Amino acid sequence: MASRRDFIQQGLGLTAASFLSVPLIGCASSAPVRHSSMTASTKPANKPVTLASGAGEMPRAADQLAPSGSGMSGMEPPPDIFDAQALDLEFWLRPRTIEVVRPASKERAKLLYWKDGEIIESAYQDLCHLLRDVNGGNETRAIDPKLFETLWGTQAFVQRYGIDAPLEILSGYRTPASNQKLREAGVPAARQSLHMVGRAADIRIANLNAEVLGGLVKSFRQGGVGFYYRAGPRGGWIHADTGLQRTWKG
Repeated sequence: MASRRDFIQQGLGLTAASFLSVPLIGCASSAPVRHSSMTASTKPANKPVTLASGAGEMPRAADQLAPSGSGMSGMEPPPDIFDAQALDLEFWLRPRTIEVVRPASKERAKLLYWKDGEIIESAYQDLCHLLRDVNGGNETRAIDPKLFETLWGTQAFVQRYGIDAPLEILSGYRTPASNQKLREAGVPAARQSLHMVGRAADIRIANLNAEVLGGLVKSFRQGGVGFYYRAGPRGGWIHADTGLQRTWKG
C-alpha cells in the first residue's frame, strides 16, 4: 500500500477541511517584541536581513490582521486523504519556524516567528524584508500575517511526510511600477495584483510539483491560489494570497 508521502509525490491534490475549525493564529495586539532565531548563511554580507533604509518603521504584525474576502469559487476541494492526526490542535499550537530562500537575492533564512500564541515582532519584520521587492529598489512593506500562516502551514505540513526543503519565494511584495514592468514583459501579473499590497507570494518547494503544492495551499481556504505549470527541471510555481477564495491556472 502506498504511503501518504507516495500520495503526495504522485501528484494527488491535498486537502485539510478540518483546518477551518482551528484558528491558524492568535496574535494579540499587545504582543511583546521577541528576539528571532534567524540564520542567513547565503545572504550577501552587504545585504543584512533588516528593514530597508528609508522605508520608515513598518506597522506591527498585529496591526496587519485585516479580514480577508469571503468569496467562494465554484471549485470544491479534493477528497480528504489525511487522518485526524494530521489536523490535531497540537500542530497549530507549537512554535512556528519557517525556512525560506529567495533565489533572486541568494538569501536564505530560518526564523522562529510565532510562539505561545504571539508573533515574534523582530522575526516578522525580517520576513517582511525577505519578501521585499528585489526588482524594484528593494522596497519593503508590511506583509499580511495571514499569508505567513499559509506559508508556514504548507511547509510544516509536508515536513510531516518527509519533504524537508525550504520554501522558495519567487515573488513577494511588488511596487506598482514593478508589477507594471512584469505586465509589459508578458509575465502573468494582474493589474490590481495583491502582491502590491503585501498579500501575495509566488512560491515553490523542491521535489513537490505545482499541482500538489497548489492543492495543499488551496486546502487552507485562506485566499486565492494560482497554478502556474512550466516545463523544465524546476517546474512551475504557485501563487498564494489572502484575498477572495478562488482558483485559476496560468
